[in-house]
Amino acid sequence: MLGRGDGRPINEDTPVAPCSRKGEVRARAADALLLAHRAGRVEVVIGRASDFYGPEGGKTHFGDHFWPAALHGKTVRALIDPDAIHTYHYTLDVARGLVALGGAQAEDCGRVWMLPCQPAGTARALVARLAEALGRPIALAATPRAMAAALALVMPVVRELKEMLYQWDQPFVADDTRFRARFGLQPVAVAQAALDTVTWARQHYSATS
Repeated sequence: MLGRGDGRPINEDTPVAPCSRKGEVRARAADALLLAHRAGRVEVVIGRASDFYGPEGGKTHFGDHFWPAALHGKTVRALIDPDAIHTYHYTLDVARGLVALGGAQAEDCGRVWMLPCQPAGTARALVARLAEALGRPIALAATPRAMAAALALVMPVVRELKEMLYQWDQPFVADDTRFRARFGLQPVAVAQAALDTVTWARQHYSATS
């Protein structure tokens, strides 16, 4: 995964220094694609984003683990640090960004772009926005790392997440300045994104319950 190790914003110039198995796989895949682009075998442009929330985000931190509890007034057990500063990309911003990259000019290809996002904040603040859109409080409780480690022994999804928890040990902030300047796309306002996410969650999780 991209990372500076000092909390500075992550942008297109941030050195790729993976410290996890998943990060190493992503780095190798990106290198192979960009090498193929430089060799003229394929036209490549890469869009990057942090963790997601929003419509169709069932496999995110604010998806299948989050909404069944939140919609029924139960406490949501956060597997991540709810008070760490972190960029959360809205799914529809990511989709619009990828569409824009799909129509990119030749000079925009062969490189990485940070997809559009709202300013970084805490998961707790984002949950407060979702609760406002929902019309009632959402109780959020942190899961101690020791408990997460124990859960990882019996739950494969937690085991996979445990490897990435370092991203909440310090501010993890994405900088989309270049993308906005080049493609003119602004992220959806947080209030609207929260409202659309709640609308989707009500429809999706009532249909699957």
